[in-house]
Amino acid sequence: MTEQKNITQAEDEIDLIQLAKTLWEGRKTVIKTTIIFMAIGLFISIFSEKEYTASCTMVPQSTEGGSKLSGNLGGLAAMAGINLGSMGGGSTIPPTLYPKIISSIPFRQQLMNTQLNISGVERKVSYSEYYLDIYRPDVFGYLKKYTIGLPSTIISLFLSKEDSNVEQIIDEGLIQISADEKRLIKKLQKQVSIEVDKKEGHVTLSVRMPEAKAAAQMVNDAKDILQKAIVDFKIKKAKEQLYFIEQRFEEKKKEAKEAQERLALFRDGNKNMNTATAQIELQRLTSDYDLVYGVYSELAKQLEKQRIQVKEDAPVFTVIQPVSVPTEKSKPKRPLILVLWTLFGGMVGVGVVFGRGFLKDAKSKWNNGNTF
Repeated sequence: MTEQKNITQAEDEIDLIQLAKTLWEGRKTVIKTTIIFMAIGLFISIFSEKEYTASCTMVPQSTEGGSKLSGNLGGLAAMAGINLGSMGGGSTIPPTLYPKIISSIPFRQQLMNTQLNISGVERKVSYSEYYLDIYRPDVFGYLKKYTIGLPSTIISLFLSKEDSNVEQIIDEGLIQISADEKRLIKKLQKQVSIEVDKKEGHVTLSVRMPEAKAAAQMVNDAKDILQKAIVDFKIKKAKEQLYFIEQRFEEKKKEAKEAQERLALFRDGNKNMNTATAQIELQRLTSDYDLVYGVYSELAKQLEKQRIQVKEDAPVFTVIQPVSVPTEKSKPKRPLILVLWTLFGGMVGVGVVFGRGFLKDAKSKWNNGNTF
């Protein structure tokens, strides 16, 4: 038993010695391969496109509770066939749905209009104008476009002839976008990102751009558009209620003015008449005016309350990390690229050496097996 164990250990030592010998004999191949891949990594790290990342962190805070309508206004609404009781207290968009908002077409279409300061350009240009007319990709961008991306480039040339003049059409809730907008939407998908921390309750919005100031401008505009979308959703019902009250207020204001004018004209034309008919008509006109004016006064109070309610329902966003212009590039990370390509080259070189030895042994065994 001991002798068998010693034989196994001896065979393992022989295998390790043979592997080390094979690696030593192919050291030139390993070194050459490593140097080649190191040069590739150096080339990539030098000519890769610069990228800056700007971000901001905010905490969404919303007020809860809806407006409480008085009995008089609720009665008026019921007479008009509208249930205002179900309109108060708009719901809130949870932060987990924020990524859906920034990935929507309307959001990205608004973001395309962001005005940017681009180096070498005297005036501000929009995001869409920058990428359609000004931006030029780096060396690897061109290589990718005319190698891996060549089929899609050819297809886009045919599609552009048909779709280049397509304008945005919003009809009955349908949105149609042009081929250029579609490309920009895909680019924004890679550049704009949002992270929601469910535990801490904060949201971080980030934008990557080739220029530092442009990245900061993009993330600032994205923050404003996101906040506006959330606020509009939250106060939608309160605004609908406010619109209803405003319409009824204007109607009763007009009716109160007409009733007041009728009462004044009757009094002016019947100053010296003390008949029972005149007294009854005066009482009727006065009652009509008092009734209409009472409703008008109540609507005026409710109108002011509802305007305040709209403000109260609007969510508040506390920015804990404001937008700032990044001072350091987020990409490319040149040392990391160089190290990774060097290690990859070394592994490829070792694989070539052992692979070559394995093929040599396999060929030798094959030839010996076929020898008669």
